[in-house]
Amino acid sequence: MSPSVDVLLDVDGPVAVVTLNRPAKLNAITPDMAAALRACLSRVDSDPAIRVAVLTGAGERSFCVGSDIRELDEYATPWEFRNRGDYGDAVRALRKPIIAAVNGYAYGGGLELAMACDIRLAAENATFAAPEIKLGWIGGSGQSALLAHAVGPGNAAVMLLTGDPIDADRARAWGLVTEVYPPGELAKAAKDLAATIARRPPIAAQTAKANLKAAYSMPLDQAIQYERDLQTVCFATADAAEGRAAFAERREPVFEGR
Repeated sequence: MSPSVDVLLDVDGPVAVVTLNRPAKLNAITPDMAAALRACLSRVDSDPAIRVAVLTGAGERSFCVGSDIRELDEYATPWEFRNRGDYGDAVRALRKPIIAAVNGYAYGGGLELAMACDIRLAAENATFAAPEIKLGWIGGSGQSALLAHAVGPGNAAVMLLTGDPIDADRARAWGLVTEVYPPGELAKAAKDLAATIARRPPIAAQTAKANLKAAYSMPLDQAIQYERDLQTVCFATADAAEGRAAFAERREPVFEGR
């Protein structure tokens, strides 16, 4: 089931694959697509049977090249543009783990989408760029902050100030992506990783994600205390009791998300 032909949602057990499906336009996102993406992610978050999501693009050329530039002049005022429903915000707001399978161009808002995911895997033909400066503006969905965290301020400055792309090998060397695969192996690698995460207790997985996000924004002492509090919450769950029992009984645990 999918809210839009331009954004597909395929659920296979605990793993949901969200596909930007506009390959003829390099998966450039229109306002309608942004709304459909938000709807897909809302379903992922609200369905307890779904534990992990994968975000990718249709076709062999592009993950996503960001907003469809032809649509940007449709906003009546700069204030309306500023208050539009942002697709990067929707990915960052997801409580559940999400993996980006970057199968080609990840430019502009597409780069921001990839960075909004928790883990990024790339095909060998993937390239990454922040090209907005070449058109007279800058990114607006956390591009600078997310790049600085991912690749360091110096490498981020190179991308932000030149707008030129980097290839998948450089992206891996800089820490922007975790692994690089031949194009034909990327989808399986992303689904396999998602399946592994889906076997972990879902409350603990969501808590680990929340804790990691907090670690970037809190002072060290506060981050450690927050982690300890979240650990206590997890320790009190039925899943944690099942994990302890399974360890004592030398069997595989069965986690139910309670």
